[in-house]
Amino acid sequence: MNRGERNTHRFAIFLSICILLLITAGSFVTSTDSGLAVPDWPNTYGENLFLFPFSKWIGGIFYEHFHRLIASAVGLFTIILAILLKKYEPQKFVVNLGYLAIFVVILQGVLGGLTVLFLLPPAISISHATLAQTFLCIATSIAFFTSSFWKEERLNFNIEVGKKYYRFAILVFCAVFLQLIFGATMRHFKSGLAVADWPLAFGEIFPSLDENSILEYNNQLINQNVRLFADGTITWYQLLTHMLHRTWAYFVSFGIIFLVYKILKNKILSQPIKNVSYFLILILITQFTLGVLTVLTKKYFIIASIHVTFGALTLAVTLILLLMIYKNNKSKIISL
Repeated sequence: MNRGERNTHRFAIFLSICILLLITAGSFVTSTDSGLAVPDWPNTYGENLFLFPFSKWIGGIFYEHFHRLIASAVGLFTIILAILLKKYEPQKFVVNLGYLAIFVVILQGVLGGLTVLFLLPPAISISHATLAQTFLCIATSIAFFTSSFWKEERLNFNIEVGKKYYRFAILVFCAVFLQLIFGATMRHFKSGLAVADWPLAFGEIFPSLDENSILEYNNQLINQNVRLFADGTITWYQLLTHMLHRTWAYFVSFGIIFLVYKILKNKILSQPIKNVSYFLILILITQFTLGVLTVLTKKYFIIASIHVTFGALTLAVTLILLLMIYKNNKSKIISL
């Protein structure tokens, strides 16, 4: 790798970190219900986004406006990365990923604006959150494909063993991505505290969805000061979206643990893959703990926001592990 390629790789890592920070900022907007703290777009209370005085960053305005500023910076960094890829990156498919990143970040900005202008419709908000994870995956892929590990490192490989791990890693990655969609759906349907106990749900493995049970659950939440009477009642679909996210978390956890177990047990796969596997387990433990604490602390906004961050980090590291296994499965780099 020459100097230009190395700097491009470093900038791709930098962009990936910035996207993770952007997702974190967005999660603070959601966790503090600040989505409409700034009701206009692309301006902020009629003023230029970049000239809005800091003295007016009060309450929810701080979270929403700060989120927009980070998003603007990420958009600029994405354009810079695409330029660097065009100039220094010899792999054509990676250059095309840079162009795709520009398209996605523009679409993401439009969805963010529509979320505000249409007063936070769940469909657009969930699409906005899902596209953010997709954008992170694109940037993470660029960072990986521009790395010396992908371009230079020669690995011991066994095609049959590699295929087996590769296929299962794809399933795990898809499961994590689906879990993040479930999480976004739960947040934007305001279902995070539809169930406020753990590991059971209102003392049951799975709560009942009949009208009488839901009425009783609402009374319990009011008596526990989880909800106020003025909040209105939780609905069957809020219970269902909450439990879908919670239940799928167990499947995702099992999938990651099983994948890592098989990787660590295998003597053919390279040490870098095993190191990433250890890191993924550490992230999983942290993420699972944050999910439980989100419920038990009545969705304390800092914990809930960091939970979203670690969800995105879980997705990114799972993708890196998948791509490393793919690399390990090839006797030579395939020209895409």
